Amino acid sequence: MRVGAFLVSALKAPLWVAAIPTGAKSFVGNPVIGSARLNRWGLHVARIRVAAALGRWRRRWLGRHVAADQRAAFARDGFVVLPDFLPAADFERLRAEMLDAPWDAHEMRQGSTVTRRVLLDSGPLRQSKPVLAGFLRSKPVLSLLRYIASRGGEPAFSIQCIIANAQGRADDPQCVVHADTFHSTAKAWFFLHDVGADAGPFLYVPGSHVVTPQRLAWEREQSLSARGHQWRDHAEGSFRISAEDLQRLGLPAPKSIAVHANTLIVADTFGFHGRTPSPVATRRIEIYGSLRRNPFAPWTGLDPLSLPGIKTRLGSALVVLDRLGIARMPWRPVGRVRLDAPPQI
Repeated sequence: MRVGAFLVSALKAPLWVAAIPTGAKSFVGNPVIGSARLNRWGLHVARIRVAAALGRWRRRWLGRHVAADQRAAFARDGFVVLPDFLPAADFERLRAEMLDAPWDAHEMRQGSTVTRRVLLDSGPLRQSKPVLAGFLRSKPVLSLLRYIASRGGEPAFSIQCIIANAQGRADDPQCVVHADTFHSTAKAWFFLHDVGADAGPFLYVPGSHVVTPQRLAWEREQSLSARGHQWRDHAEGSFRISAEDLQRLGLPAPKSIAVHANTLIVADTFGFHGRTPSPVATRRIEIYGSLRRNPFAPWTGLDPLSLPGIKTRLGSALVVLDRLGIARMPWRPVGRVRLDAPPQI
């Protein structure tokens, strides 16, 4: 190692070590987290064990705000499906608010799939789009996201349009079954359209959110070689898994979850999930929410993003952080477009 590179590594080493009790997950970006020697000694497995134990502790308090049948569904499957979530009249008003006007949008291309995303702020929407603003502040939505994420805090919401398989190819990396990270995180999808079996529905491996001895052994195996893995997402800590490995872990085959419009799905994306490949070109619009926080905090609150003045303008805050280079987003701004417009990138 050259002297300059050695000095840079020496200066960064304290930061790499300090990232261990956080949600940092990259094996290639952090040589400590990605160390085969440390992971052979149990670093990665220890992070999973501690994060899971603290998650169970926090859910004891967060579960008071979630219905018993929803808690049971999550414990069994790792996700909750709520059809007919809004009253029919409210749902139609929500669709009108979202579909009848253009939005300031960002787009990202992954293979032949384009994801269009509109970051949402509940505060400014209260006057112009009251039903949408109400959905973003809905206690049932927020409580379920927080329970499944095992953290209090302010979720980030956006409108999302998935334009998939547009060129007749099945090269979307989201169609590879994977876990987002090493600890519980929550993602939510509220669908404005029916999503049939051939329209690329969400898929999930039921029960894969549970930390079992088999899962820990598999995670240890992956941690020893993840830093040099050929798939960048895998090396970044979002492990991909094969059908053979799912069987080895005693897990069932992934379940595709076709839904009708007005259905809410909330899932723990520590569990294995993805997008079902579609044999035809598809386009769908949904409200997307996510909540991921430091899994090693023993408390459920104390979230800076939930402070007054920030929580109702979280989308704008993320754009500012991106421009400052603090929290880079893999999205390109494309101006004002209707949600159902053709891809701009």
